Amino acid sequence: MRDTKRRLPVWQESILLVTIAVVMAVAVKTFFLQAFYIPSESMEPTMLVDDKILVQKVSYWAGGDIKRGDIVVFDDPGGWLGEEASSGGNPVQRGLEKIGLLPTGGHLIKRVIGVGGDHVVCCTDSRLTVNGTKIQEPYVLDDTATKDTRFDVIVPKGSLWVMGDNRGNSLASPQHVGDPGRGFVRESTVVGKAWLRLWPLGRAGFIDGTAAFDDVPSP
Repeated sequence: MRDTKRRLPVWQESILLVTIAVVMAVAVKTFFLQAFYIPSESMEPTMLVDDKILVQKVSYWAGGDIKRGDIVVFDDPGGWLGEEASSGGNPVQRGLEKIGLLPTGGHLIKRVIGVGGDHVVCCTDSRLTVNGTKIQEPYVLDDTATKDTRFDVIVPKGSLWVMGDNRGNSLASPQHVGDPGRGFVRESTVVGKAWLRLWPLGRAGFIDGTAAFDDVPSP
């Protein structure tokens, strides 16, 4: 018996396959994973310029808690980008970024130091204190870089206090205390949590968490 099903012309099948691929890419980017590249030195030595990473969004679904020590990607709170320039490229590149087929720029990536209610102070013996506990930060490039930095803040509910691991070359919360947002980052602007380094292959792998804040009491 002959198969009477009509097959689509090749050009129509191609369009259908491309459409499905685009829809799936957008869905993955929106709900699960998104690729980013590191534009500056602000997170050295944890992340280097032009590292390609995957950010996962599942941890923060349905209001999942953002924790101290998490490395998060977030939208620019307003004028923070500076040297960490927004995404360039031609229109095709920008389009592929938007649908999740190329790593995205135009965001910031920092480490969460304080969450809502936390009392964060800098610095005692070049070390931060959070809720009265001194923090030993093995991931920081130069732990003396903050010796002349001074701040004493209580993080509002629904906000974060963030800093780069390269404290001597990072424009983060402490450098924006004079802005309208007083240096705080709204949790609602967080895209997701750094999860996997894709490139370069020699350093590819999961992005480790930290135990630096394990002894910090609740605010």
